[in-house]
Amino acid sequence: MPDISEMLPFLIPFAVVQFALLGYTIYHIMTHKNYKRGSRGLWIAVVLVGMQFVGPILYFLLGKEDA
Repeated sequence: MPDISEMLPFLIPFAVVQFALLGYTIYHIMTHKNYKRGSRGLWIAVVLVGMQFVGPILYFLLGKEDA
């Protein structure tokens, strides 16, 4: 089993991208009023429960209203 210190160079960039995407998604949800499907509360729940890229990607594919 590999030591965690050996995997850190791969895990840190992944974590940074994940939290940046999560932050941008929550910011986008909070600053917009219209969604293709669902409501603000629904999308916040989906994004927070599916934090591992899945929630934010679902929002941008299914919930974000086209400008």
